[in-house]
Amino acid sequence: MPELPEVEVVRRGIADHVVGRTITGVTVHDVRSVRRHLAGPADFRHRLEGRTVVGAARRGKYLWIQLADPEGGASDAILCHLGMSGQFLVSDASAPPQRHLRITLELDDGNELRFADQRIFGGMSFSEDGAELPPEIAHIARDPLDPLFDPAEFAARIRRRQTGVKRAILDQTLISGVGNIYADEALWRTPLHYARNTRHLRTREIESLLGHIGDVMREALAQGGTSFDALYVNVNGNSGYFDRSLQAYGQEGGPCQRCGTPIRRDPFMNRSSFWCPVCQPRPRNGRF
Repeated sequence: MPELPEVEVVRRGIADHVVGRTITGVTVHDVRSVRRHLAGPADFRHRLEGRTVVGAARRGKYLWIQLADPEGGASDAILCHLGMSGQFLVSDASAPPQRHLRITLELDDGNELRFADQRIFGGMSFSEDGAELPPEIAHIARDPLDPLFDPAEFAARIRRRQTGVKRAILDQTLISGVGNIYADEALWRTPLHYARNTRHLRTREIESLLGHIGDVMREALAQGGTSFDALYVNVNGNSGYFDRSLQAYGQEGGPCQRCGTPIRRDPFMNRSSFWCPVCQPRPRNGRF
């Protein structure tokens, strides 16, 4: 699933290529991709046609496209989530449609913003008065790249939990944007075992973990995100290459870059956790 760096790469692409453009037409090719817009595809189209894009914003793994109001400011928004396989692509209107094309927004410069989604877990919806922050995602916490993110509040909240540290940092109501890949990378860098109980974390461990979460995300962002297959690309269709820099995630059996011990993989929440048995010792009580 695309995580914060991948979504931020897409947001920047939309800001560069779509802001200032007016939506002249909307085609919903698959109604499942607007299922969160309860009024249906016809209403979705009606609310977007003729609106001008004035910005693109993001919180965690959600992004939204800000729309101008009649006075020229920003009012409403198109709320978007990439799900497991969603892609936004800016294409010339004459270009052949991409595979798994679900929604097309026609723009007044002859281009189209196309949303393709193989697995259809993502989608788009209209958010009334959602330009500043769509109310549908008001419960999502700020992410560590947000200038208003509060490290002290994060430390206090994570200490009040009694759960494994990886479960905690995957909780988007505690800290947003962290997914499986960057959780494993940050925990390896700290280093912490993914099952360490949050109640037992020391202040320096929380500070170190938070610092590494921010670092790994900024490094991934600088490299265009992480692409393991063709399901993640930016708006120009290009893949990121941070996967070449991964130290833990996906490295099962390979040597730990600190100590040389083979990286382990454990099942975790229907996914996997990758960790070093020496650098990230399992908690003594074995509690997960």
